Amino acid sequence: MTLDLVIRGGQVLTPTGLRPGTVAVAGGRIVAILPPEAEAVARETVNAQGAHILPGAIDIHCHIRSPAYPNRGSVESETGAAAKGGITTVFEMPITDPCCNSPERVVMRRDHFAPRALTDFAMFAAPVDLTEAAFFALRDAGVIALKIFTTASPPDRDREFAGLAWPDTDAQMTVLRLAAKAGLTVFVHAENDALIAQAAVRATALDKADARTHGLARPPEAEAAAVASLLAMNMIAGARLHIAHVTSGLTVDVLRRFSGSSDFSAETCPHYLSFTEADVARAGVSAKINPPIRHEADRAALWEALADGTLKHVTTDHAAFAPEEKLAKDGDFLSAPPGHPGLETLVPTLLDAVATGKTTMERAFALLSGNAAARFRLPSKGRLAAGADADIIIVDMGAQTHITQSTLLTNARAISRLTDGHRYQGRILRTILRGATIWDGAAIIAPPGSGRFVNPEDPR
Repeated sequence: MTLDLVIRGGQVLTPTGLRPGTVAVAGGRIVAILPPEAEAVARETVNAQGAHILPGAIDIHCHIRSPAYPNRGSVESETGAAAKGGITTVFEMPITDPCCNSPERVVMRRDHFAPRALTDFAMFAAPVDLTEAAFFALRDAGVIALKIFTTASPPDRDREFAGLAWPDTDAQMTVLRLAAKAGLTVFVHAENDALIAQAAVRATALDKADARTHGLARPPEAEAAAVASLLAMNMIAGARLHIAHVTSGLTVDVLRRFSGSSDFSAETCPHYLSFTEADVARAGVSAKINPPIRHEADRAALWEALADGTLKHVTTDHAAFAPEEKLAKDGDFLSAPPGHPGLETLVPTLLDAVATGKTTMERAFALLSGNAAARFRLPSKGRLAAGADADIIIVDMGAQTHITQSTLLTNARAISRLTDGHRYQGRILRTILRGATIWDGAAIIAPPGSGRFVNPEDPR
Protein backbone atom coordinates (compact mmCIF):
# COMPACT_ATOMS: atom_id res chain seq x y z
CA MET A 1 0.00 0.00 0.00
CA THR A 2 1.18 3.51 -0.83
CA LEU A 3 0.82 5.78 2.18
CA ASP A 4 -0.34 9.36 1.81
CA LEU A 5 0.93 10.63 5.16
CA VAL A 6 3.21 9.52 7.96
CA ILE A 7 3.44 11.41 11.26
CA ARG A 8 6.59 10.52 13.16
CA GLY A 9 8.25 11.26 16.45
CA GLY A 10 5.37 12.14 18.75
CA GLN A 11 3.40 10.70 21.61
CA VAL A 12 0.26 9.21 20.05
CA LEU A 13 -3.00 9.11 22.02
CA THR A 14 -4.34 5.65 21.13
CA PRO A 15 -7.48 4.03 22.58
CA THR A 16 -5.20 2.29 25.09
CA GLY A 17 -3.32 5.43 26.11
CA LEU A 18 -0.39 7.63 25.17
CA ARG A 19 2.64 5.95 23.63
CA PRO A 20 5.43 6.75 21.18
CA GLY A 21 4.37 5.85 17.67
CA THR A 22 4.11 6.62 14.00
CA VAL A 23 0.71 7.31 12.45
CA ALA A 24 0.30 5.91 8.93
CA VAL A 25 -2.50 7.33 6.75
CA ALA A 26 -3.90 6.35 3.35
CA GLY A 27 -7.15 7.28 1.64
CA GLY A 28 -8.12 9.66 4.42
CA ARG A 29 -8.03 6.96 7.09
CA ILE A 30 -5.52 5.73 9.61
CA VAL A 31 -3.97 2.52 8.33
CA ALA A 32 -1.93 1.74 11.43
CA ILE A 33 -0.23 3.10 14.51
CA LEU A 34 3.27 1.76 13.99
CA PRO A 35 6.16 1.49 16.45
CA PRO A 36 8.33 4.62 16.33
CA GLU A 37 11.23 2.75 14.72
CA ALA A 38 9.10 1.17 11.95
CA GLU A 39 9.94 1.89 8.34
CA ALA A 40 7.19 3.71 6.45
CA VAL A 41 7.38 5.72 3.25
CA ALA A 42 4.67 8.19 2.28
CA ARG A 43 3.99 11.07 -0.08
CA GLU A 44 4.19 13.38 2.95
CA THR A 45 6.03 12.97 6.23
CA VAL A 46 5.40 15.22 9.23
CA ASN A 47 7.97 15.41 12.01
CA ALA A 48 6.13 15.62 15.32
CA GLN A 49 9.21 15.14 17.50
CA GLY A 50 8.45 16.18 21.08
CA ALA A 51 4.78 16.83 20.31
CA HIS A 52 1.51 15.06 21.09
CA ILE A 53 -0.53 13.49 18.27
CA LEU A 54 -4.19 13.64 19.30
CA PRO A 55 -7.67 13.10 17.85
CA GLY A 56 -9.32 16.14 16.31
CA ALA A 57 -12.02 17.60 18.54
CA ILE A 58 -15.73 17.16 17.79
CA ASP A 59 -17.71 20.25 18.75
CA ILE A 60 -21.20 18.91 19.39
CA HIS A 61 -22.76 22.33 20.07
CA CYS A 62 -22.03 25.12 17.59
CA HIS A 63 -24.05 28.05 16.18
CA ILE A 64 -22.83 29.39 12.82
CA ARG A 65 -26.27 30.47 11.53
CA SER A 66 -25.11 30.99 7.96
CA PRO A 67 -26.43 32.08 5.51
CA ALA A 68 -29.09 34.08 7.35
CA TYR A 69 -26.69 36.34 9.27
CA PRO A 70 -23.57 37.04 7.18
CA ASN A 71 -22.54 39.87 9.52
CA ARG A 72 -22.01 37.28 12.25
CA GLY A 73 -19.75 35.08 10.18
CA SER A 74 -19.72 32.68 7.28
CA VAL A 75 -19.28 28.94 7.06
CA GLU A 76 -15.72 29.62 5.84
CA SER A 77 -14.84 32.02 8.68
CA GLU A 78 -16.28 29.93 11.49
CA THR A 79 -15.13 26.49 10.34
CA GLY A 80 -11.74 28.11 9.70
CA ALA A 81 -11.75 29.22 13.34
CA ALA A 82 -12.69 25.67 14.31
CA ALA A 83 -9.77 24.25 12.32
CA LYS A 84 -7.34 26.67 13.96
CA GLY A 85 -8.77 25.59 17.32
CA GLY A 86 -8.15 21.88 16.69
CA ILE A 87 -11.79 21.04 15.90
CA THR A 88 -12.27 18.75 12.90
CA THR A 89 -16.06 18.22 13.11
CA VAL A 90 -18.77 20.70 14.14
CA PHE A 91 -22.43 19.96 14.92
CA GLU A 92 -24.42 22.93 13.64
CA MET A 93 -27.46 23.98 15.67
CA PRO A 94 -30.80 24.74 13.94
CA ILE A 95 -31.21 28.35 15.14
CA THR A 96 -31.19 30.39 11.95
CA ASP A 97 -33.76 32.24 9.85
CA PRO A 98 -35.77 30.24 9.01
CA CYS A 99 -35.23 27.60 11.69
CA CYS A 100 -33.88 24.29 10.41
CA ASN A 101 -37.04 22.34 11.22
CA SER A 102 -37.85 20.16 8.19
CA PRO A 103 -36.05 17.66 5.96
CA GLU A 104 -36.07 20.26 3.17
CA ARG A 105 -34.31 22.81 5.36
CA VAL A 106 -31.81 20.22 6.53
CA VAL A 107 -30.93 19.62 2.88
CA MET A 108 -30.82 23.38 2.19
CA ARG A 109 -28.37 24.00 5.02
CA ARG A 110 -26.31 20.92 4.20
CA ASP A 111 -25.99 22.09 0.63
CA HIS A 112 -25.00 25.58 1.80
CA PHE A 113 -22.28 24.21 4.09
CA ALA A 114 -20.87 21.57 1.74
CA PRO A 115 -18.94 23.80 -0.73
CA ARG A 116 -17.79 26.16 2.04
CA ALA A 117 -16.90 24.11 5.13
CA LEU A 118 -13.27 23.62 6.13
CA THR A 119 -14.16 20.97 8.72
CA ASP A 120 -16.61 18.10 8.65
CA PHE A 121 -20.09 19.06 9.82
CA ALA A 122 -23.36 17.58 11.03
CA MET A 123 -26.82 19.16 11.23
CA PHE A 124 -29.35 19.45 14.03
CA ALA A 125 -33.06 19.97 13.37
CA ALA A 126 -35.95 21.28 15.44
CA PRO A 127 -39.10 19.13 15.71
CA VAL A 128 -41.76 21.63 14.64
CA ASP A 129 -44.30 18.88 13.87
CA LEU A 130 -44.87 16.50 16.79
CA THR A 131 -45.86 13.47 14.75
CA GLU A 132 -44.18 10.13 14.28
CA ALA A 133 -43.94 10.65 10.52
CA ALA A 134 -42.17 14.00 10.95
CA PHE A 135 -39.61 12.56 13.39
CA PHE A 136 -38.85 9.64 11.09
CA ALA A 137 -38.47 12.04 8.15
CA LEU A 138 -35.91 14.12 10.07
CA ARG A 139 -34.03 10.96 10.97
CA ASP A 140 -33.98 9.90 7.33
CA ALA A 141 -32.65 13.35 6.36
CA GLY A 142 -29.50 12.46 8.31
CA VAL A 143 -29.70 14.84 11.27
CA ILE A 144 -27.24 14.18 14.06
CA ALA A 145 -29.89 14.92 16.72
CA LEU A 146 -32.91 17.08 17.54
CA LYS A 147 -32.69 20.29 19.57
CA ILE A 148 -35.34 21.82 21.81
CA PHE A 149 -35.56 24.53 24.48
CA THR A 150 -37.75 24.22 27.57
CA THR A 151 -38.27 27.99 27.45
CA ALA A 152 -40.48 30.16 25.24
CA SER A 153 -39.16 31.82 22.09
CA PRO A 154 -37.23 35.03 22.74
CA PRO A 155 -39.07 38.21 21.72
CA ASP A 156 -39.13 38.83 17.95
CA ARG A 157 -37.33 35.56 17.14
CA ASP A 158 -40.26 33.26 16.40
CA ARG A 159 -38.99 32.34 12.91
CA GLU A 160 -35.63 31.29 14.33
CA PHE A 161 -37.24 29.26 17.12
CA ALA A 162 -40.12 27.59 15.24
CA GLY A 163 -40.01 24.02 16.56
CA LEU A 164 -37.37 24.75 19.18
CA ALA A 165 -39.36 26.31 22.02
CA TRP A 166 -41.43 23.79 24.01
CA PRO A 167 -42.01 25.26 27.49
CA ASP A 168 -44.92 22.93 28.34
CA THR A 169 -43.97 19.60 29.90
CA ASP A 170 -46.63 17.68 27.95
CA ALA A 171 -44.96 18.75 24.70
CA GLN A 172 -41.52 17.88 26.10
CA MET A 173 -42.79 14.41 26.97
CA THR A 174 -44.17 14.00 23.44
CA VAL A 175 -40.80 14.99 21.96
CA LEU A 176 -39.02 12.44 24.14
CA ARG A 177 -41.46 9.65 23.26
CA LEU A 178 -41.33 10.31 19.52
CA ALA A 179 -37.55 10.64 19.55
CA ALA A 180 -37.30 7.29 21.31
CA LYS A 181 -39.41 5.68 18.56
CA ALA A 182 -37.25 7.22 15.82
CA GLY A 183 -33.97 6.44 17.58
CA LEU A 184 -33.00 10.13 17.64
CA THR A 185 -31.03 11.89 20.37
CA VAL A 186 -32.78 14.91 21.92
CA PHE A 187 -30.43 17.76 22.83
CA VAL A 188 -32.05 20.16 25.33
CA HIS A 189 -31.42 23.71 26.50
CA ALA A 190 -32.95 23.14 29.92
CA GLU A 191 -34.27 26.04 32.01
CA ASN A 192 -37.69 26.10 33.68
CA ASP A 193 -39.80 28.66 31.84
CA ALA A 194 -42.02 29.63 34.78
CA LEU A 195 -39.06 30.17 37.11
CA ILE A 196 -37.29 32.22 34.42
CA ALA A 197 -40.39 34.37 33.95
CA GLN A 198 -40.70 35.03 37.69
CA ALA A 199 -37.01 35.84 38.03
CA ALA A 200 -37.12 38.15 35.00
CA VAL A 201 -39.85 40.23 36.61
CA ARG A 202 -37.79 40.63 39.78
CA ALA A 203 -34.68 41.48 37.75
CA THR A 204 -36.34 44.45 36.05
CA ALA A 205 -36.08 46.34 39.35
CA LEU A 206 -32.30 45.77 39.50
CA ASP A 207 -29.35 47.50 37.82
CA LYS A 208 -29.30 46.30 34.21
CA ALA A 209 -25.61 47.18 33.90
CA ASP A 210 -24.66 44.82 36.74
CA ALA A 211 -23.57 41.33 35.62
CA ARG A 212 -25.18 39.91 38.76
CA THR A 213 -28.58 40.94 37.43
CA HIS A 214 -28.29 38.51 34.55
CA GLY A 215 -27.46 35.68 36.95
CA LEU A 216 -30.47 36.55 39.09
CA ALA A 217 -32.70 36.70 36.01
CA ARG A 218 -31.76 33.13 35.07
CA PRO A 219 -31.04 31.44 38.41
CA PRO A 220 -29.45 28.00 38.80
CA GLU A 221 -32.65 26.56 40.25
CA ALA A 222 -34.36 27.17 36.90
CA GLU A 223 -31.74 25.01 35.18
CA ALA A 224 -31.81 22.32 37.85
CA ALA A 225 -35.61 22.12 37.92
CA ALA A 226 -35.84 21.72 34.14
CA VAL A 227 -33.16 19.03 34.13
CA ALA A 228 -34.87 17.11 36.95
CA SER A 229 -38.19 17.24 35.11
CA LEU A 230 -36.66 16.00 31.85
CA LEU A 231 -34.80 13.16 33.56
CA ALA A 232 -37.94 12.07 35.43
CA MET A 233 -39.96 12.05 32.18
CA ASN A 234 -37.22 10.18 30.37
CA MET A 235 -37.49 7.31 32.84
CA ILE A 236 -40.80 6.62 31.08
CA ALA A 237 -40.07 7.91 27.55
CA GLY A 238 -36.75 6.10 27.14
CA ALA A 239 -35.17 8.57 24.72
CA ARG A 240 -31.51 9.24 24.14
CA LEU A 241 -31.41 12.54 26.06
CA HIS A 242 -28.59 15.08 26.17
CA ILE A 243 -28.48 18.11 28.49
CA ALA A 244 -26.74 21.14 27.03
CA HIS A 245 -24.35 23.58 28.75
CA VAL A 246 -24.61 22.67 32.46
CA THR A 247 -23.59 25.69 34.55
CA SER A 248 -24.18 24.96 38.23
CA GLY A 249 -23.32 22.71 41.10
CA LEU A 250 -27.05 22.37 41.77
CA THR A 251 -27.62 20.82 38.34
CA VAL A 252 -24.61 18.54 38.76
CA ASP A 253 -26.25 17.24 41.95
CA VAL A 254 -29.47 16.54 40.03
CA LEU A 255 -27.59 14.65 37.33
CA ARG A 256 -25.88 12.50 39.95
CA ARG A 257 -29.17 11.68 41.66
CA PHE A 258 -30.63 10.43 38.37
CA SER A 259 -27.51 8.46 37.40
CA GLY A 260 -28.49 5.20 35.71
CA SER A 261 -32.19 6.06 35.53
CA SER A 262 -32.28 6.42 31.72
CA ASP A 263 -30.08 6.95 28.68
CA PHE A 264 -28.82 10.51 29.20
CA SER A 265 -25.63 12.51 28.93
CA ALA A 266 -24.63 16.09 29.69
CA GLU A 267 -22.04 18.71 28.75
CA THR A 268 -20.48 21.91 29.94
CA CYS A 269 -18.48 24.59 28.10
CA PRO A 270 -15.08 26.29 28.41
CA HIS A 271 -16.54 29.61 29.58
CA TYR A 272 -18.16 27.91 32.59
CA LEU A 273 -14.91 26.09 33.37
CA SER A 274 -12.60 29.10 33.03
CA PHE A 275 -14.53 32.14 34.24
CA THR A 276 -16.91 33.42 36.90
CA GLU A 277 -19.48 36.18 37.18
CA ALA A 278 -16.68 38.55 38.19
CA ASP A 279 -15.07 38.01 34.77
CA VAL A 280 -18.40 38.74 33.10
CA ALA A 281 -18.58 42.02 35.01
CA ARG A 282 -15.13 42.90 33.67
CA ALA A 283 -15.98 42.02 30.07
CA GLY A 284 -19.48 43.53 30.01
CA VAL A 285 -22.38 42.40 27.83
CA SER A 286 -20.01 40.75 25.34
CA ALA A 287 -19.76 37.98 27.94
CA LYS A 288 -23.51 37.55 28.39
CA ILE A 289 -24.31 33.88 27.76
CA ASN A 290 -27.46 31.86 28.45
CA PRO A 291 -27.49 30.17 30.91
CA PRO A 292 -25.18 32.58 32.77
CA ILE A 293 -21.61 32.06 33.88
CA ARG A 294 -21.91 31.63 37.64
CA HIS A 295 -19.63 31.47 40.70
CA GLU A 296 -16.38 29.87 41.78
CA ALA A 297 -18.20 27.09 43.66
CA ASP A 298 -20.10 26.21 40.48
CA ARG A 299 -16.91 26.24 38.44
CA ALA A 300 -15.28 23.84 40.91
CA ALA A 301 -18.35 21.58 40.85
CA LEU A 302 -18.18 21.36 37.06
CA TRP A 303 -14.54 20.26 37.12
CA GLU A 304 -15.44 17.62 39.72
CA ALA A 305 -18.29 16.42 37.50
CA LEU A 306 -15.91 16.06 34.55
CA ALA A 307 -13.53 14.08 36.74
CA ASP A 308 -16.14 11.62 37.99
CA GLY A 309 -17.97 11.19 34.68
CA THR A 310 -21.17 13.01 35.59
CA LEU A 311 -20.42 15.33 32.67
CA LYS A 312 -19.04 13.52 29.64
CA HIS A 313 -18.63 16.31 27.09
CA VAL A 314 -17.03 19.74 26.81
CA THR A 315 -18.28 21.77 23.87
CA THR A 316 -18.18 25.37 22.69
CA ASP A 317 -21.76 26.64 22.41
CA HIS A 318 -20.05 29.00 19.96
CA ALA A 319 -22.52 31.80 19.20
CA ALA A 320 -21.19 34.60 17.06
CA PHE A 321 -22.78 38.04 17.04
CA ALA A 322 -21.66 41.14 15.20
CA PRO A 323 -20.20 43.83 17.48
CA GLU A 324 -22.99 46.25 16.61
CA GLU A 325 -25.56 43.70 17.88
CA LYS A 326 -23.84 43.20 21.22
CA LEU A 327 -22.53 46.69 21.80
CA ALA A 328 -25.84 48.33 20.90
CA LYS A 329 -26.96 46.86 24.23
CA ASP A 330 -23.85 47.85 26.17
CA GLY A 331 -24.75 48.28 29.82
CA ASP A 332 -27.98 46.24 29.55
CA PHE A 333 -27.52 42.62 30.59
CA LEU A 334 -31.25 41.97 30.35
CA SER A 335 -31.69 42.80 26.66
CA ALA A 336 -28.25 42.13 25.13
CA PRO A 337 -28.16 39.06 22.87
CA PRO A 338 -26.62 35.99 24.54
CA GLY A 339 -23.57 34.29 23.12
CA HIS A 340 -19.78 34.33 22.85
CA PRO A 341 -17.26 32.83 20.42
CA GLY A 342 -15.56 29.65 21.60
CA LEU A 343 -14.20 27.67 18.65
CA GLU A 344 -10.60 28.74 19.26
CA THR A 345 -10.62 28.20 23.04
CA LEU A 346 -12.25 24.75 23.43
CA VAL A 347 -9.17 22.59 22.93
CA PRO A 348 -6.77 25.06 24.60
CA THR A 349 -8.97 25.01 27.74
CA LEU A 350 -8.58 21.25 28.06
CA LEU A 351 -4.88 21.25 27.13
CA ASP A 352 -4.29 23.79 29.88
CA ALA A 353 -6.24 21.59 32.28
CA VAL A 354 -3.90 18.71 31.41
CA ALA A 355 -0.85 20.92 31.94
CA THR A 356 -2.10 22.10 35.34
CA GLY A 357 -3.14 18.66 36.57
CA LYS A 358 -6.91 19.16 36.50
CA THR A 359 -7.30 16.20 34.14
CA THR A 360 -5.33 13.72 32.09
CA MET A 361 -4.75 13.78 28.34
CA GLU A 362 -6.80 10.60 28.01
CA ARG A 363 -9.79 12.08 29.83
CA ALA A 364 -9.47 15.44 28.07
CA PHE A 365 -9.82 13.85 24.63
CA ALA A 366 -12.60 11.55 25.75
CA LEU A 367 -14.43 14.76 26.70
CA LEU A 368 -13.49 16.46 23.41
CA SER A 369 -13.70 13.61 20.91
CA GLY A 370 -14.19 10.01 21.96
CA ASN A 371 -17.37 10.39 23.99
CA ALA A 372 -18.98 12.49 21.25
CA ALA A 373 -18.21 9.92 18.56
CA ALA A 374 -19.69 7.15 20.70
CA ARG A 375 -22.74 9.08 21.87
CA PHE A 376 -23.69 10.40 18.43
CA ARG A 377 -22.88 7.21 16.49
CA LEU A 378 -19.87 8.33 14.46
CA PRO A 379 -17.68 5.20 14.62
CA SER A 380 -15.00 6.54 12.26
CA LYS A 381 -14.44 9.66 14.39
CA GLY A 382 -12.91 10.47 17.76
CA ARG A 383 -10.01 8.02 17.98
CA LEU A 384 -6.57 7.36 16.58
CA ALA A 385 -6.76 3.73 15.49
CA ALA A 386 -6.64 1.69 12.31
CA GLY A 387 -9.78 2.28 10.24
CA ALA A 388 -10.66 5.64 11.79
CA ASP A 389 -10.76 8.88 9.85
CA ALA A 390 -7.36 10.59 9.98
CA ASP A 391 -8.71 13.60 11.92
CA ILE A 392 -5.63 14.58 13.89
CA ILE A 393 -4.14 17.51 15.76
CA ILE A 394 -0.48 17.91 16.64
CA VAL A 395 0.11 19.81 19.87
CA ASP A 396 3.16 21.31 21.58
CA MET A 397 2.49 21.15 25.31
CA GLY A 398 5.61 23.22 25.99
CA ALA A 399 4.21 26.25 24.17
CA GLN A 400 1.31 28.55 24.99
CA THR A 401 -1.80 29.74 23.18
CA HIS A 402 -2.34 33.47 23.66
CA ILE A 403 -5.87 34.52 22.76
CA THR A 404 -6.26 38.06 21.46
CA GLN A 405 -9.00 39.64 19.43
CA SER A 406 -6.58 40.47 16.63
CA THR A 407 -5.38 36.88 16.16
CA LEU A 408 -8.75 35.09 16.22
CA LEU A 409 -10.17 33.84 12.93
CA THR A 410 -13.82 33.92 13.98
CA ASN A 411 -15.82 36.80 12.58
CA ALA A 412 -16.95 37.41 16.17
CA ARG A 413 -13.45 38.39 17.32
CA ALA A 414 -14.61 41.90 18.28
CA ILE A 415 -16.97 40.54 20.96
CA SER A 416 -14.43 38.12 22.46
CA ARG A 417 -13.76 40.33 25.47
CA LEU A 418 -14.15 37.48 27.94
CA THR A 419 -11.16 35.54 26.60
CA ASP A 420 -9.10 38.44 25.21
CA GLY A 421 -5.58 38.28 26.64
CA HIS A 422 -6.06 34.84 28.18
CA ARG A 423 -3.12 32.40 28.00
CA TYR A 424 -3.44 28.62 27.84
CA GLN A 425 -0.63 26.09 28.16
CA GLY A 426 -0.38 24.02 25.00
CA ARG A 427 -0.47 25.11 21.36
CA ILE A 428 -1.99 23.49 18.28
CA LEU A 429 0.73 23.14 15.64
CA ARG A 430 -1.33 21.43 12.94
CA THR A 431 -4.90 20.32 12.28
CA ILE A 432 -5.45 17.45 9.84
CA LEU A 433 -8.80 16.44 8.38
CA ARG A 434 -8.98 12.99 6.80
CA GLY A 435 -5.25 13.04 6.18
CA ALA A 436 -4.98 16.56 4.73
CA THR A 437 -3.63 19.54 6.67
CA ILE A 438 -6.23 22.28 7.00
CA TRP A 439 -4.36 24.47 9.58
CA ASP A 440 -0.56 24.51 9.44
CA GLY A 441 0.06 26.45 12.65
CA ALA A 442 0.04 29.81 10.91
CA ALA A 443 -2.78 29.81 8.37
CA ILE A 444 -5.67 27.89 6.87
CA ILE A 445 -4.21 26.09 3.84
CA ALA A 446 -7.18 23.99 2.73
CA PRO A 447 -9.81 25.16 0.24
CA PRO A 448 -13.45 25.75 1.15
CA GLY A 449 -15.39 22.54 0.69
CA SER A 450 -12.73 20.37 2.35
CA GLY A 451 -15.30 19.40 4.98
CA ARG A 452 -17.98 16.77 4.48
CA PHE A 453 -21.47 16.22 5.82
CA VAL A 454 -21.50 13.48 8.46
CA ASN A 455 -24.54 11.70 9.82
CA PRO A 456 -25.01 9.02 12.47
CA GLU A 457 -25.13 5.31 11.86
CA ASP A 458 -28.71 4.30 11.03
CA PRO A 459 -30.39 3.78 14.43
CA ARG A 460 -32.64 1.14 12.92
